[in-house]
Amino acid sequence: MSRRFWSELTRQLEPYTPGEQPRVANLLKLNTNESPYPPAAGVLEAIKGIGEDDLRRYPDPTAMALREAIASHHGLKANQVFVGNGSDEVLAHIFAGLLKHPRELLFPDLTYSFYPVWCQLQGVRYRQIPLREDFRIEPTDYPADAAAVIIPNPNAPTGRLLSLEELRQFLDGAKDRLLVVDEAYIDFGGQSATAFLGTYDNLLIVQTLSKSRALAGLRVGLALGSVELIEALERVKDSFNSYPLDVVAQRAAQASYQDPAWFQSCCERVVESREWLADQLQALGFDVVPSAANFLFVRHGEMAGQVLFQALREEGIIVRRWDKPRIEDYLRISVGTPSGCERLVDTLGSILSTLGDHAHSRRGSMP
Repeated sequence: MSRRFWSELTRQLEPYTPGEQPRVANLLKLNTNESPYPPAAGVLEAIKGIGEDDLRRYPDPTAMALREAIASHHGLKANQVFVGNGSDEVLAHIFAGLLKHPRELLFPDLTYSFYPVWCQLQGVRYRQIPLREDFRIEPTDYPADAAAVIIPNPNAPTGRLLSLEELRQFLDGAKDRLLVVDEAYIDFGGQSATAFLGTYDNLLIVQTLSKSRALAGLRVGLALGSVELIEALERVKDSFNSYPLDVVAQRAAQASYQDPAWFQSCCERVVESREWLADQLQALGFDVVPSAANFLFVRHGEMAGQVLFQALREEGIIVRRWDKPRIEDYLRISVGTPSGCERLVDTLGSILSTLGDHAHSRRGSMP
């Protein structure tokens, strides 16, 4: 009965479905692209150093020390950095403050599935542009008369990467169209578009500390752009929550930028495991989409995705799958530790051998 108090917007919303977080013994969790390695040692030391006064007082609403650390890392100024409670909150502010216009917002049809949710929540007009048959994002497919474009690079869930030259096509093709590049996975093989920030004022970059910096549990995200774009986000933030990042998140995130060697080492280890895993999966008969992220997007040549998804689950391994056209037979598999990758490959080999003739044939051909 209490649903009678719901607004019409609430009734119409189709919320985003996050990856599950089960607590199961001996679980191999490869479904949410978390880091398989711990954060830098200085992160835990920073957390341990937080005292009583730090907790009884409100945190710095500007998170200035953290913004300065991020700016230094990227060769920017602090007023070109915006931080929020995870990149999802940062993106939500972007949709409210920069993407709500009479003209359309454009994004790929197979991409981060939170985008259409924010459009619905904020009343943003949008159109989804189909990926090419090989899952590429093609810049020329995006009309110049749109208000804005948002694309993940690398894209999710496919893992495909756009080069800097392809991003330049987006920027040069429509100087009055804002381009938002969601770089959640850029540290695993791509080049950040931050190199363009001194040239283009129609570019905004979003990053997260959840993946490559192993801080998913703290929820820290950021945006990089011109002073004017960052000011817009500050206005939205201060109209919603002036203290989005608590003192623990600010101190820990700042510490993560003070150990670049650990950060680089973890990224390199993930990339090495990704390439090994891709080779092993191909040897087992999987089609593997080229990936520059910390996950692989794969399907088997002779077995339905739902069958493999469930079989892995029964063996204590969870991956991600979407029941959508074009990708219903694909699995998105996060790259784990070397031992985790070996367990996955061994388990898949056993599953494929056991199911054999009972496997469900998939329909269609490789894009």
